[in-house]
Amino acid sequence: MNPGLAFDAVTCLRGGRILFEGLSFALAPGDAGLVLGPNGVGKSSLVRIAAGLLAPLGGRVTGEGTRALLSETAALDAERTLAGALGFWAGLDGRGEAVGDALEAVGLADLADVPVRLLSTGQRRRAGFARVLASGAPIWLLDEPGNGLDTVSLAMLEARIAAHRAGGGIVLVATHQPIALPDAQEIAL
Repeated sequence: MNPGLAFDAVTCLRGGRILFEGLSFALAPGDAGLVLGPNGVGKSSLVRIAAGLLAPLGGRVTGEGTRALLSETAALDAERTLAGALGFWAGLDGRGEAVGDALEAVGLADLADVPVRLLSTGQRRRAGFARVLASGAPIWLLDEPGNGLDTVSLAMLEARIAAHRAGGGIVLVATHQPIALPDAQEIAL
């Protein structure tokens, strides 16, 4: 099974107004979609629709392969240690053994025993990305992944995305900040 993600004439209604309508695109192994537009135009809603967390008003979303979501909130238990909080999610994915490698990949291995509540904004963002890495999902849905990251951490994120794509993974990124995604399909809202 090859991973894939496609929107076919998708319409999004939020707060009583149409944010976008008739949106169609398809992403195959190795592809990236770059969702661009000003605040409030529906970038996050598009990612939530792709994740299956929000139903489209019209059209349909199809695809093969599991999806991992990085959203505004990391969804990590603030009272648990970082490793424990990531371990909870990785365990649900049947990938508990992947936590150590994911923490190492995002430069947080030294903070594995620190409670999530004590992490800085950038560290929490990298922890959320570690959750995506640990999932093993072939489709990554990243909503504003560069928020709170310094230059070094942003370069790490870009390198991990490039490696994921090179291995046949798919990435859908919604952002208003510059992020290196060579040959990405632009989805302007």
